[in-house]
Amino acid sequence: MLVSEIGEQIKERRDTLGITQPDLAEMAGISVNTLYKIETGQANPTLKVVNKIARVLGLELRLATKKPGE
Repeated sequence: MLVSEIGEQIKERRDTLGITQPDLAEMAGISVNTLYKIETGQANPTLKVVNKIARVLGLELRLATKKPGE
């Protein structure tokens, strides 16, 4: 999954739950600017930051492995 796709998923879930960027940023312990950049694909967040956001939004992070040649 690309960084831009992660941001799109976060924004979509945030919108579905009716949570504003400032509220999500506060609940996840990150800045609004950081959240904005993640949602717009302008940031390369750490797994720690993405996990904080995911927990607030009730999302689960899963890592997938690729088979050779994929």
